[in-house]
Amino acid sequence: MPFSKLGLCDPIVKALAELNYASPTPIQEKAIPVVLSGENLIAAAQTGTGKTASFVLPILEMLRKGETQRKKRIRALVLVPTRELAIQVSKSVEQYAKHLSLTTLAMYGGVDEKPQKQKLIEGVDILVATPGRLLDMHSQKAVYFEELEILVMDEADRMLDMGFIESINKIVERLPEDRQNLLFSATLSNKVRDLAKTAVHNPVEIAIAARDASKPNIEQWLITVDKDMKSSLLSHLIQENDWDQALIFIETKHGAAKLVSQLEKRGITAEAFHSGRSQDVRAKVLADFVAGDVKYLVATGVAARGIDIDELPRVINYDLPFPADEYIHRIGRTGRAGAPGEAISFVSKDNFKNLCMIESRLGHLIERREVEGFAPRKPVPISILNYVPKHKREPQDEEGSRLKQDKPSSPRRKPAPRHRRKPANHTDGKKPSRD
Repeated sequence: MPFSKLGLCDPIVKALAELNYASPTPIQEKAIPVVLSGENLIAAAQTGTGKTASFVLPILEMLRKGETQRKKRIRALVLVPTRELAIQVSKSVEQYAKHLSLTTLAMYGGVDEKPQKQKLIEGVDILVATPGRLLDMHSQKAVYFEELEILVMDEADRMLDMGFIESINKIVERLPEDRQNLLFSATLSNKVRDLAKTAVHNPVEIAIAARDASKPNIEQWLITVDKDMKSSLLSHLIQENDWDQALIFIETKHGAAKLVSQLEKRGITAEAFHSGRSQDVRAKVLADFVAGDVKYLVATGVAARGIDIDELPRVINYDLPFPADEYIHRIGRTGRAGAPGEAISFVSKDNFKNLCMIESRLGHLIERREVEGFAPRKPVPISILNYVPKHKREPQDEEGSRLKQDKPSSPRRKPAPRHRRKPANHTDGKKPSRD
């Protein structure tokens, strides 16, 4: 089905053609007509499935027919969890609205607020913002909400995981009640559904099947390796395979800096990308990576949903993530827009439970490969596909209450009355006879 059949105008379809968008993805095909109808929507869509276009395109279609925006007012608000995602979504708006006279602004913390205030003065059609900076600007009367028509909560599960629920609630309380609400999330957890109950009334619900999440165009494989051999293994793979580019995920800022140093000692230049670096530095590093000037980017989870490169060849899970859905988000950085991708994970024995949960989430085992010279001293067992975390293993009744296990009763001695005297044959330090 072409985009023109979804109810989008010629200027938007033309912009999509210039970006080489041939046809809509499943989430776009399902979501765009719902948004254009004016209904509220909850959509579960993994990273890399084209979800940004699924709400940006219909919003552009609806707003292009409206009036010019007044000063300090906005018509559509997109809430996002990170600065990187704010920049990414705003860039997408600019690309899709290339032939329209609509404006956008990415607003986030960690940078000087004056340029953002200046851009708000004339009004903005689509504001993409992180919750904290938005509340700050609203409190300074730099932006008003009374003319808002559409609210989008993008990566809702991520925002909740990052502790933004209070900020989101404060924002929603300040918005006009007569608005369209769109919520996009990788997973529809209980926390996400609780948020939806307060912010998205009577929604249409769309979900892309969980099995589609791992995308067949991504070649996934893992290497079992001891923890202390990971950096050597990574260096070996880069040099042996002459990898042109890789996004390497690691758990901590300290670990990222250490790995970059270890790689440099082996003649491999890499950059670290994490929340400990300033926004300006992160923006430059990311731009250099996208341009190909940086070949190896060592990133903490903050980058999992903020890096958008159409042809990123591979993602490496240097540290295996938790929870399992985070694995999906990470590997979703590669294999985008139909391009082939590769996802490689380093797994040590202490990651076994994480591996079980990830493979249970995928519904299949990830292919294991061996690299000569890196066989682990502590072998990693084959995963349990129906693995259940320990705290969920107790059987439950139909209403979800935990049932008590029937256990054989062990005989107990009746406690002796306090007035009872010691037996005559009692000896200090020895238990009395039980005969």
